[in-house]
Amino acid sequence: MMRPFSLLAVFALPYAVWAQEAAPVVIPSGTPFAVTIQKNAKMKKDEVVRGELVYAVYDHDRLVLPAKTVVTGSVVELTADHTRRVHARLRGDFTPFHVPVVRFSSVTMADGRTLPLVTGTATNGAPVYRLVAPPPRKGGFIAQQLGQVKDAAKDRIKVVTGPDKGDRLVQFLYSQLPYHPERIAKNTAWTVETAEPLALPVKAEAVPQPGVVAPDASPKTWIVQAYLEDPMSSETSKAGETIRAVVAEPILNGDGSVAVPQGAVLTGAVTAAKPARSFGRVGELRFSFRELTLPGASPMAVQAQVTGADGAEDMAMNSEGEVKPKPKDKIAVPLILIGLAFRPLDRDNGRHMLRKDAAGSNAVGVIGFVVGTAAKQPNLAAGIGFYGAAISVYERWLRKGKPVAFTKDTRVVIQTTGRRSAAMKPTVQ
Repeated sequence: MMRPFSLLAVFALPYAVWAQEAAPVVIPSGTPFAVTIQKNAKMKKDEVVRGELVYAVYDHDRLVLPAKTVVTGSVVELTADHTRRVHARLRGDFTPFHVPVVRFSSVTMADGRTLPLVTGTATNGAPVYRLVAPPPRKGGFIAQQLGQVKDAAKDRIKVVTGPDKGDRLVQFLYSQLPYHPERIAKNTAWTVETAEPLALPVKAEAVPQPGVVAPDASPKTWIVQAYLEDPMSSETSKAGETIRAVVAEPILNGDGSVAVPQGAVLTGAVTAAKPARSFGRVGELRFSFRELTLPGASPMAVQAQVTGADGAEDMAMNSEGEVKPKPKDKIAVPLILIGLAFRPLDRDNGRHMLRKDAAGSNAVGVIGFVVGTAAKQPNLAAGIGFYGAAISVYERWLRKGKPVAFTKDTRVVIQTTGRRSAAMKPTVQ
């Protein structure tokens, strides 16, 4: 005969299993959410911002929010973009440029349920591009320089032939006006951290997916996706400064077991940092990782190479993992503008005066075009043209170069291989 407590256990077991499956998965506070918007939004306070997760979110090596999960928020503040305002006004553009401050407040699950979300604010919104380290260039110095010229030419061609070229043309025409509407461009991305734990009333998915399995035959070689724990900048970072990155996605062995769990920590250092300087000299930054610490385990020395990082479109990474801004065309554009500035002075017996005045004075947008053609004064039109050429020379040759900066929670891709040497001991800052 079955005892009473045994019978009770039999009836309670299904309920216990159901309760375990229905228990919410809690995403802890401080979890990074990389969010990008798919449509243009108005640059105004309280504007609704609807975006998607760029990367999946994991908790204890289980997928809890897949990529492209919808996240909704709003613009909570607009701050003045002083640097952009100054340089725009030099070209006759008096638009009061702003930087939006956003906060996300809800996440939409796959079944349509909307859950409240509490995050910090973010102001570093910009289109995010994956910087990928190319293979080492062959040949000497001249061959490498020619390669850079070819890469720059390809980038210019993409502007004309790539997707959304019609929208880029409209924005270029807007930039010629003395005032034009602002917007938050599509593909703008922010990385925010959860300010409070987020409870998801769903069972976490199992982690196995294509793309997270270790691609190498060696059991100790992994392609690791991680978030930087420490911000870095070519202006403030020093060689030897310790940096850390937290593994964002678990890595699996070939048999499905977890090789590198989410939350493991990579420790490394800045290996080279050169601040931006005057005369167009850009900043340079290089960093690497040498130690991998799994939760509850001793540090393991690894040989790591940074193979990718999220950054701005005008940044580039070389085969050694060094990041710096892409080189500008410092010769062709100024020479073209100087040549056009001379056109109004060549009257050619009075023929084509309007056309030449327009060509010379168009370097400062619509204001320069209108003034240069309406005044019918060749010296004035030429003066406007030379002013535009001088600005171009200043921005390419005299102005301080662009720095390199990576904010906290920047996504990086690191190829790591275990080694037998002793683990690195980070220096105390």
